[in-house]
Order: sequence, then C-alpha cells, then structure tokens
Amino acid sequence: QVQVVESGGGSVQSGGSMRLSCKVSRTITSVFNLDLMGWYRQPPEKERELVAQENTGANTKYQDSVKGRFTIYRDNARKTMYLQMTNLKPEDTAVYYCNVKRGGVDYWGKGTLVTVSS
Repeated sequence: QVQVVESGGGSVQSGGSMRLSCKVSRTITSVFNLDLMGWYRQPPEKERELVAQENTGANTKYQDSVKGRFTIYRDNARKTMYLQMTNLKPEDTAVYYCNVKRGGVDYWGKGTLVTVSS
C-alpha cells in the first residue's frame, strides 16, 4: 500500500514563502517516476480544489490564482514532491493535500495546514 505523507505547513505572514513536501513510501523509484502527482487544498468551509499537478516534469498545470507564485516539482531519487509557495496571500490559507494517481487509484495524504495572516 502506497503511503503519502505531507510536511512543511505552518503559519506565515502575507508575502512570505513556504515549501511543502510530499514523501511517497512503499513504492519503487521507477514507478514513482511515472506517477501523476498533485497538490490540492481545502480552504475553510470550502471544497477541495486542485492547486498544481505535474507528470514527471513534462506537463504541469496550475490553478490560475497561484500561477507565477507556486511551483510544483519532484525529486525522483527521494520519491518526494514539493510545492514551493511564494508571495503567499491570506486566501491561500487551507489544508494542503498531496495526491498520487496510479493505475486509476488515488492515494492521499492526511494534509498539512497552511495559515497566512495579513
């Protein structure tokens, strides 16, 4: 069973930066390389939404509100995906979830809370 664990959340002031990490375990590198991976977030009292997604670095997509501020990338050797967030805004406050799609199955982490104060 693939395990997905997020880390790196916390509190930051508006305009600040933060990097989230997503470690995928119980998988082998050659399979991890092929995974479609993404970051989702769920703001307070709102539904979960896609923030950024990438497929082995060849194709990436971002939610319009984070374009130019967030960068998704992965380190295949470490089987870890990252979300570098800059110029954070209060509306970025949410629980951030890592998602791995493999063979039609979605694997989710438990989430990490990011709070941006004005």
